[in-house]
Amino acid sequence: MQDAVNFLLYGNVPQAAILQQLFKIQNAVKTEPFDREELTAAFYRQVRALLQLASDYGFTKNLWQRYLAYLLAMDENPFSLACEKVGAGNGSLDRLAMHDIRIFRRLFFYDFNDLRGKLDAAFLPELLSYESVPQRRGSGTAGENIEKLSDRLARATDDQEFFAVLTAFYRECGVGMLGLNKAFRVLAEADGKAALYPTQGMEPVLLDDLIGYEEQKEQLVANTRAFTEGKRANNVLLYGDSGTGKSTSIKAIVNEFYASGLRMIEIYKHQFRALSDVIAQIKDRNYKFVIFMDDLSFEDFEIEYKYLKAVIEGGVEAKPENVVIYATSNRRHLIKEIWKDRDDMERTDDEIHRSDTMEEKLSLVHRFGITIRYSKPSKDDFYKIVSGLAKRNGILLDEAVLRAEANRWEMRHGGVSGRTAQQFIDYLLSADNR
Repeated sequence: MQDAVNFLLYGNVPQAAILQQLFKIQNAVKTEPFDREELTAAFYRQVRALLQLASDYGFTKNLWQRYLAYLLAMDENPFSLACEKVGAGNGSLDRLAMHDIRIFRRLFFYDFNDLRGKLDAAFLPELLSYESVPQRRGSGTAGENIEKLSDRLARATDDQEFFAVLTAFYRECGVGMLGLNKAFRVLAEADGKAALYPTQGMEPVLLDDLIGYEEQKEQLVANTRAFTEGKRANNVLLYGDSGTGKSTSIKAIVNEFYASGLRMIEIYKHQFRALSDVIAQIKDRNYKFVIFMDDLSFEDFEIEYKYLKAVIEGGVEAKPENVVIYATSNRRHLIKEIWKDRDDMERTDDEIHRSDTMEEKLSLVHRFGITIRYSKPSKDDFYKIVSGLAKRNGILLDEAVLRAEANRWEMRHGGVSGRTAQQFIDYLLSADNR
């Protein structure tokens, strides 16, 4: 393990503390005499860190190999980023990377018996065949991809095969936080810059889970498919009644096109000042990004829409080709319009020609090339949604009874909508009415 600090390209791995601390502990136990109690406590701290990583990502089996695969998967260096974009075959970078690859392969099969014999660590075999409570993980999650990488690396018969497995992973799945996660949220750092953080446990919804709205889904799929294939694509506004599946449609799109390199970044209205900063962080990456704005609307006194307009179209720097904006709103025109906005010569707050202001406000919606309306379902469509959800969830009530109960439910709970239908089904499931 003394090789651990001698990386050329992988010297700044985010979670290297475990590896480096184990390196120090290993060196310390070679020197007699050593403080067995102190080193055992230090070793336990690293074991706890390893277990925490396993809990965060749902790792099982050989946690040491999972950890090393995690380091390889998350480290954004010139080699891994080049492999993400064009694969292996990068000349000098490949040859330099082989130095680190040989070290990682030796570490992959490191024998911990020396530490086990000199420290109070009889539990070590448990870490190499770790079992945990099963976690719900969607297909293509970071933890699942890292486990697949770990298993493939463990089966590599030599350094060249280890190298080939790793570079294929970078090309197929990507590297770092952006490569291994589907969705992100924006947070402000202490220095005022925007930082992206993965969203854990994104709802694994698919478009087939949304009953009805076939035409709307087809438009969204067609635009997204063109986007992921590198063709021209439009920004999209999904507007209409609440509870009709607008946000669900966008989440489903991300789940279905994740394997094609689609990622989602959710940003809130109060964060629009950071939009340029966010785009600067993602514009050169080998992924397609949907910037998701949920429940978008502005009051007449709010000016955040100006930042959005500048990013969508008209700023000094053009919006990158790997970025589109998908937004949902209950309003068609996004910005509240009042009657006095239509009085061209009304003099209020020393402003003349208020119609210019109105045009500026209403122009925001025209920055979305595609607008898709989601309206409340009819009574018959509502019952079709209820019936479809009931069958999907194994609810076997008589159709007439189901319809009557759904009718009573929607009258008491906000009217007909996909959301109301889902809430009704959840109620039946909680009451075990199957």
